[in-house]
Amino acid sequence: MDATYTPDLSLVASAEFFAENKNIAGFDNPGKSLYTTVRELVENGVDSAEGMGCLPWIQVTVEEISKARFNTIMGLDEFERTDEALYHDFETKKQKDKREAKEAVEREKIRILEEKQNVKGAEAAKTTFLKSVSARKRKGTMYYKVTVKDNGSGMPHEHIPDMLGKVLSGTKYSLKQTRGKFGLGAKMALIWSKMSTGLPFTIKSAQEKRKFISSFVLDIDMYKNVPHVHKEEKLPNDKSWRGSEIAVTIEGDWVAYRSRLLSYLRQMAVITPYAQFDFRFVSEDPEKGFSYTFKRRTDTMPEPPKETKYHPSAVDLMVFEQLLSHSKANTLVKFLQNDFLSINKTYAERLIAEMGPDFDPLMHPSELKGRKDMLVRMQQLFKEAKFSLPDGSCLSPVGEYNLRLGIIKELDPDMVSTYRLPQVQVFEGHPFIVEAGVSVGGKTVKPGLNVYRFANRIPLLFEKGGDVVTKVANSINWGNYKITKDDRVGIFVSVVSTRIPYKGAGKEYIGADIKEYASAVKQAIQGCAVQLSKKISRKDAAKAAQERKGKLVKYIPDVSRAVVTMLSNILKDSEQPEKRRRISHLDTEGILEQFEKKELSESILSRKLIQHVQQIDVELALEYAAQTGMASKRKSDIFISPASVLQALGPELHASKCVIQLLH
Repeated sequence: MDATYTPDLSLVASAEFFAENKNIAGFDNPGKSLYTTVRELVENGVDSAEGMGCLPWIQVTVEEISKARFNTIMGLDEFERTDEALYHDFETKKQKDKREAKEAVEREKIRILEEKQNVKGAEAAKTTFLKSVSARKRKGTMYYKVTVKDNGSGMPHEHIPDMLGKVLSGTKYSLKQTRGKFGLGAKMALIWSKMSTGLPFTIKSAQEKRKFISSFVLDIDMYKNVPHVHKEEKLPNDKSWRGSEIAVTIEGDWVAYRSRLLSYLRQMAVITPYAQFDFRFVSEDPEKGFSYTFKRRTDTMPEPPKETKYHPSAVDLMVFEQLLSHSKANTLVKFLQNDFLSINKTYAERLIAEMGPDFDPLMHPSELKGRKDMLVRMQQLFKEAKFSLPDGSCLSPVGEYNLRLGIIKELDPDMVSTYRLPQVQVFEGHPFIVEAGVSVGGKTVKPGLNVYRFANRIPLLFEKGGDVVTKVANSINWGNYKITKDDRVGIFVSVVSTRIPYKGAGKEYIGADIKEYASAVKQAIQGCAVQLSKKISRKDAAKAAQERKGKLVKYIPDVSRAVVTMLSNILKDSEQPEKRRRISHLDTEGILEQFEKKELSESILSRKLIQHVQQIDVELALEYAAQTGMASKRKSDIFISPASVLQALGPELHASKCVIQLLH
C-alpha cells in the first residue's frame, strides 16, 4: 500500500448506523415495520404501567392513509399516470388475460361450493379471492398513522426530546430482566417515519398529579444523533390524566401483516392477562374498519424484576472495563465483593491470592485500567474457579396462575395444564426460569401442535422453525401422554432471564443447540404433558362409565319386562299352598306382595332402576372427589372486570366468600 494513502474515514452517528441497518431492529420491510412499530410502542407502554405497579391499559389505533390523502397532507398535487408501462403494476394484454382467466376459475370454484352448501369452504375461498383482488387494486404505497396510548408513569417534560429523539439514550442497559431487545423501540419508529414519510411524530405525556400535559412534535437529526423539536407546549390537564400517547406516521403494509399484528396482541393478552388491550383499525373504506378488545382477566401482577450484579462466570473483558469505570470501591477486595454475585470478602481474598504477585487486595481498582494482561488473568480465573450459582430472585416470571388464566381467556381450551421447573436454571452465569403450559382443544386452535413462544414476557412470532421450543415440542412422543396428532394442542413456553441468548440479527428465537435451554424446556413441557395425561385418563374413565351407564339404561325396559313376566309366573305357581309357603319364606322384601297389590309394575320398576343407576353414578363421583381431595380443595379465584375501565373505583367490601369492589 502507498505510504502516502490516507483513508477517507468518518464517524457514523448511532442514529445513522441504525437507519442504514434497520433490519437489526425489525424494520426489514413496510409490513414488518408496521408490526414492529406497534409492538415496540405497546411494550414501552406496558413497561411504564408495570413500573408504577398499576394494571396496564393500552389503546392502539392504526389509521390507514391512502397515497392521495398522504399527498394532500404533504401539500403535493395529485397527478394522473401518462405512461402506464413505466409502473411495476402494469399488465400486458397477455398478463391481463391470464389473470382474468384465473379469477374466473376462482369465481366458478366459489359458485360450486355454494351450490354444495359448503358454507365454510365457500367463505374461505371468497376471502382469499377478495384479498387478492384488493391487493391488486390497491395501487401505490400505503401509509398508516399508528397511535399508542398507555396509563403509565409519563415522562418528565424536559427529558422527552432526549428520551425519544436520541438513539442509545435509553435506560435498558443494566443487568436486569427487560422486554426491550435493543433499547431502541420508539426511536427506531421515529427513524423509520423520517425515512419513509419524512413526517415527525407527536408525543403527549403527563405525570402523576401534574396540572399540564407535555406536547411535542419532534424528529431526529440522524447525522448528529440529536432531537429536532418542531413544536413544544404545555396543555391543561383538566382530567388529571397520567400516561403517554405517541402518534407516528409511517409507510406500511396492513394487508400482509394484519394477522401477525392481531396474533401479537392476542399473545400479549395471554402472557399479560392483567392488562387490557384496545385495538382499532381505521380504514379508508369505512366498512373495513373494526375494533377489538382483549379484556383483562385478573388483577394479579407479577413482582417487578430487580436489578442484579454480574455473576463472575458471565463477565467478559468489556464488562470488566465497564465495571471498573463505574465502581465506587477503593480496594480490589471491595470491588470483587461489592460488584459481583457469589463473592464474599474471604473468597475475594482467596481469588486475589490466586491471581499472582501483581495483584494486591488493597490496590485501587483503577490501577487495572489499561492493563489487559491483568484483566485477562482475572477473567480466566473467573471462568475456571467455582462459584455458587445465582438464585434467580431478580427475575419476574409470569407465574403459572397468570399463564393458565391467559391461555383460558384467549383460547378457551377443553383442558389446560401449567408447569414451572422447581429449580432456577443457569446459562453462562445468567439465571433463567422456564414456565410452560399445554392446552388441548379451543375454537381458534388448529389441529396439531401450535407453538407459542415468549421471552421476558413478550411474544416471539418470527423464525419459529429454528427455535428450541418448536424443535423440542416436535421431538416429544405425544402418544405417550394420550395426545394424538389430530388433537388441537397449544404449547406455551415462557422464558425469563437477565440475558436471553437470542439467535440471528432480529433476535426472534433461541437456538436449540443450547443444551441448558433445550433440557429445561423439555422438562417443563413434559411436566405439563404428564398432568394432561392424567386428566385425559380420568376423562376417558368418566366417558367409559357414562357409556356403561348408557348401556344399562338402554336395557332397563327389557329387564323390567322380564322381571314382571317372572313375577307373574311366580304368582301363578304360588296358588298351591306348599309353593306359596316356600316362596313367602324367600320373599323377604315383600316384592310379590307389592306386585300382587299393583304397587309394583313394569313402569315403576323401570323408573326405580334408572334412579338406582343414576344414584350409583353420583356416589362414584363423590367417592372419586373424596379420594383425590377435590371436595376439600379451595375453589379457584375468579376475576370479574368492572363495567368500564373509565369507571372510578370505590371502597372494597370483604366477605367470607368474595370481595366486592364498589364503583363511584
